[in-house]
Amino acid sequence: MKYNLSEITELIRNRRTIYPEQFSERKVHKEQLELILSNGQFAPTHGNTQPWRFHVFTEKGLDKLSTFLGETYLAVIPQEKQNTQKLAKLIRRPKLSAAVIAVSMKRQAEELIPEIEEIEAVACAIQNMHLTCTAYGIGGFWSTPKLIYHEKMNAFLGLEPKDKCLGLFYVGYPASSWPEIAHRKPLEYNANWITD
Repeated sequence: MKYNLSEITELIRNRRTIYPEQFSERKVHKEQLELILSNGQFAPTHGNTQPWRFHVFTEKGLDKLSTFLGETYLAVIPQEKQNTQKLAKLIRRPKLSAAVIAVSMKRQAEELIPEIEEIEAVACAIQNMHLTCTAYGIGGFWSTPKLIYHEKMNAFLGLEPKDKCLGLFYVGYPASSWPEIAHRKPLEYNANWITD
């Protein structure tokens, strides 16, 4: 066997969503963030288009992101649908994190690859990032509030109109012990074997 399959299986099964409210104040170093992003770039990509783009917010950049999220929520969500708890959470979460990575899809100019496949490639990149965080003992949370799909988000990140922000990935060391292994349905609920 080329790699230690039991360790890889354990890594995959120990990956958890850990929310910013569960982060400690421990710093995540730039070198760690660089490896997290580099591993993200080794996701599958049809046509080798490598559609992922990363905007990494740290230090004062977290305040900038927090302000943008709060102002944008108030601007794009109709007043009758606004929720003060959601707004407070959007504003608070970047400030609780060591870093927040806005992960976006750069649309191929020729559009030879279907958009859904570019989105899938970026989702795979995020999984690679999350697994790398898990290997470090760093918590990660992939958040997709509706406002990230708005043109204001594209403008904030300097994206083109056909590009899409696909999530905010919050990073930080957990304040307490790592959560227990998650449970999944037995495979027979989700897999059909066709043999003839």
